[in-house]
Amino acid sequence: MNQDAIMDFLTFRRMVTPIIIQVIFWLLTAAVVIVGAVLVITGDNALERISGLFAFVLGPLVVRVYAEILIVLFRIHEALDGIENNTDRIT
Repeated sequence: MNQDAIMDFLTFRRMVTPIIIQVIFWLLTAAVVIVGAVLVITGDNALERISGLFAFVLGPLVVRVYAEILIVLFRIHEALDGIENNTDRIT
């Protein structure tokens, strides 16, 4: 790691949250699939089994949409930083 990368990290110019969001996405996806599978297999009544099926099928999709919304916010931030840097050079 060079000096600039360390300074970018320490001064919050480089965001690490998108990487953390990806890790959390995979952990939540695994958790939702496991919980859904457990509910489908061990559900005592039809409602629990149907809920497990919905969690198993729709859970990863919901987690993905939420993660993408968060990532889009960071991409917007990066784009605005690029625009700011470009306009600073012009003036």
